[in-house]
Amino acid sequence: MPNAVIYNMAGEKVGEYALSEAVFGIEPNEAVLHASVKNYLANQRQGTQSALTKGEVSYTTKKPWRQKGTGRARQGSTRAPQWTHGGIVFAPKPRDYSYVLNKKVKRLALKSALSAKAASGDILVVDGLKLDEVKTKAMKGFLDSIQAGKSVVITPEVEKNVVLSARNIPGVITTTAKVLSVYDIVNANRLVVDKAALAIIEEVFA
Repeated sequence: MPNAVIYNMAGEKVGEYALSEAVFGIEPNEAVLHASVKNYLANQRQGTQSALTKGEVSYTTKKPWRQKGTGRARQGSTRAPQWTHGGIVFAPKPRDYSYVLNKKVKRLALKSALSAKAASGDILVVDGLKLDEVKTKAMKGFLDSIQAGKSVVITPEVEKNVVLSARNIPGVITTTAKVLSVYDIVNANRLVVDKAALAIIEEVFA
């Protein structure tokens, strides 16, 4: 059964937490992880790129020179792709790149990402992740004390002071236990999880 170290807000080790085997102890499925990350990145694309085709470029339709006798290659239009400022072949047009993954695939990807972090010892549990005031310096000092680095901070519910204190720290993002992103987990070096949030994750995703 995988374990994680429990810290207090002073950055001191206060114990160990036995992680759920069903959520944090499975064999990570790399193919599913790849599919989930690819799906996330595709859904982030705006799809607003656009270019003009030969039929849309604003140029004269006059034939540039006569068909025969000039010694040059025949040309029918200065809007053709081989001409400077001509149309684009197979020009990209606005489109929707998003698609939906199967629910079971998404859940397996999340468990795989969490299990990979647990196996590498990169899940740091905090006993009561709260701040009395909005203070970036205090939040950064805490994260530095537990060597969190580039991390995802997970709380049971939206903790306003934690969110506002962490938002200006480079490489640190915050989220709640029920709204986890496989991409964010894979992209982070460590997960800083409130002990209460961990219980929610194990209950929801087991």
